[in-house]
Amino acid sequence: MRFGNIFILIVLMAVPYKINGQFLSASDTSENSVKRYKNIINANKDIVEFIEYSLIQKGLPKHLRNLALIESGFDRRQVSGAGAAGVWQFMTAHANQYGLSEQNRSDLYKSTKTATVSLTNLYKKYNNWVTVVAAYNCGEGNVAKAMQAAGSSQYHMFYRYLPLETINHVRKYLNACYATGELQSVLSDYNNSRMNMIFEGRGEQYSGNGSLAETEINAGFNLDIIAEELKVNRDEILAWNPGIMEELQNKGESLLYLPLDLMPDFLLRKNKILSRSIQQLSK
Repeated sequence: MRFGNIFILIVLMAVPYKINGQFLSASDTSENSVKRYKNIINANKDIVEFIEYSLIQKGLPKHLRNLALIESGFDRRQVSGAGAAGVWQFMTAHANQYGLSEQNRSDLYKSTKTATVSLTNLYKKYNNWVTVVAAYNCGEGNVAKAMQAAGSSQYHMFYRYLPLETINHVRKYLNACYATGELQSVLSDYNNSRMNMIFEGRGEQYSGNGSLAETEINAGFNLDIIAEELKVNRDEILAWNPGIMEELQNKGESLLYLPLDLMPDFLLRKNKILSRSIQQLSK
């Protein structure tokens, strides 16, 4: 689903994006939670190794093993009250969509092969694993309705229109990824997806630099105002951008490096920051 650039910017500014918000972070980082997830993984090493191997063969990240973890605890005999079956908890309709028979939903090998195809297709559609996990739980139709209701294709905007079960499912997934040390990878993937959408809408190119992303600014930008708008210290901006003051003074322009979770907010506030900077300069 695509929206006009202006409409996207208006909607995104209406609801602040918080990477540390409960819906996009681990909601339970307790020792008991971490231990519980790790114990289930350790008790099912053979199954976990097979699933991870299957994911790698398909070019998918290993953290998707956590989807099977929260779906079934790796129990191939499990059947939910709604009728979902097997390690991957396929509903009959979802399974049939990929040629998986009803009885084979409990077959670890066949269901895992089907799951990798399904997850690959979902990622091609949504471009981030957070939304993929949501769609896997409640279906693409419900995700489409939520996006339409929110006027946004970004999970942190439309999640509130999803079933509560799905919202909790995504939280469980993030909790499991925290337990396995892969949460940052999931969140970075989400941030990259969000930034790519914004850059594409502006006709710009996204360039990552490790845990930082870059964009260009000119000497009209005031670093104090950038810091104020992003709610960070000026010293932090200088630490991420050594030599930026000299670069702006001598060349009139410079690359600006910001953490992945801050760059989208800078891009959305870029015009406001420049306007405030110019006003400050004229005082």
